[in-house]
Amino acid sequence: MTLAAYREKMRELPLLSLFCSCIRPEPRDDTDDKKEAGMVDLNLCNIRDMEVIELSKRASGQAFEVILKPPTFDGGPELRATTPPRPKPSLEEIQKKLNAAEERRKWQEAELLKHLAERREHEREVAQKALTRECQEHRADAHKEQRQMHLNVSQEQLQEEDKHSVEVS
Repeated sequence: MTLAAYREKMRELPLLSLFCSCIRPEPRDDTDDKKEAGMVDLNLCNIRDMEVIELSKRASGQAFEVILKPPTFDGGPELRATTPPRPKPSLEEIQKKLNAAEERRKWQEAELLKHLAERREHEREVAQKALTRECQEHRADAHKEQRQMHLNVSQEQLQEEDKHSVEVS
């Protein structure tokens, strides 16, 4: 494959054909003065030299190494990222935005207060359950003590009755 054929092949690559004027040797068309404001000219960067070295030839194809020298900028205008001028907002628009921001703040505060109230209610329920459980345990302990005392008294009475029945018999 010759250098001319390789350049034709490289012309088919869209990204390279946009940036490299050496692949597209046609002269730049500066006569087009109908450019709109804010459009970026991608042809400002011209790569002047390109070296192609043939690496290998095979039946399946050829391999090339393309060495491009650093780009040079040829006196074109500097590209600066500028935003288009913003129209100054009217007093009504500013007031609407401030009111919307105030509404958002109020809504967020209401949501926070609602969340805190739910958390407090949950804590109260947990504390109430804990107190109820303690009260139930206390009642159960008191009931066990009373039952144990009643059983002890009953056993003492039975022992006294047994002693009395032994004495009588």
